Amino acid sequence: MSPTIGATSRYRVFPFSSTIGSNSQLTSEINHWTQALGLQEVRVNKLLKLLSVPSLSMKSKPVFKLLSVSAAIFTIAVLLVLFRTSRVSAGSESDRDQDESKVRIGLSIAPVPLNFEHRDRRLVGLGSYIVNAHADCNGCHSQGPATEYIGPGNPYLLSPPNGPYTGMQEVNPATYLGGGRDFGPFGSKGELLHLYSRNLTPDKTGRPAGGRTFEEFLTILRTGKDYDLVHPNCAGTPDGNCLLPPFNGDVLQVMPWPVHQHMTDEDIRAIYEYLSAIPCIDTDIPGAPVLRNDCK
Repeated sequence: MSPTIGATSRYRVFPFSSTIGSNSQLTSEINHWTQALGLQEVRVNKLLKLLSVPSLSMKSKPVFKLLSVSAAIFTIAVLLVLFRTSRVSAGSESDRDQDESKVRIGLSIAPVPLNFEHRDRRLVGLGSYIVNAHADCNGCHSQGPATEYIGPGNPYLLSPPNGPYTGMQEVNPATYLGGGRDFGPFGSKGELLHLYSRNLTPDKTGRPAGGRTFEEFLTILRTGKDYDLVHPNCAGTPDGNCLLPPFNGDVLQVMPWPVHQHMTDEDIRAIYEYLSAIPCIDTDIPGAPVLRNDCK
């Protein structure tokens, strides 16, 4: 029987011509390529047989040995590339299927009517998935747990006969992503009396967060920049609307932009597209004009 090249238990053993020894450089290269590409098995027997040269001729003519080894190396290299391409293609298809699944889920769980006019439906669905099934944006960008859900649709309540929860969640559309949850007092000495989450709904321009462009929205998610300068650093004695060091009054506080900044541009674009598609809300809280929205 002709010698074979031995691989670990993860990989299938495949035979070669008797001129290729188990300790050859080819063996090392094959094992290296196979492990590097993460292949479970490489079936090259038939093709190698087609390329093999009879052992008698190979022994009598050294040039055939070189040609056989070169042909085997070339063949295996081509096969590994083909296997790699196949795996990448399969992975890409799987990623597309997963994205489509997220889009379908996102569209089905959006708690408010969506406006798809001049918008990418796929991005809207993906944005809804991120906002509603992953990031829980409404948990902060509404007016708090007391009004986040409509009574019988509040999953935090008991079910009958001990409570009103019907078993069907129902987000309160009157406060959905309209901002207004108060995280104050806030600051090193509690100097900022109120710290409201912002209104993310679109204004009459159709742009979210009160008319922000995508470039501005991207900057907010990447750097935390507060374009409204609602709570600047105090220039003197705190007046209830400014922050003392070490807090940076130029950036949004509480908002988890240090985490969100790692999202891809496409994910941030999807969030922006979704927020552009939801209804406008004008949140009116005394002392918080930043929450007001021009919906007409």
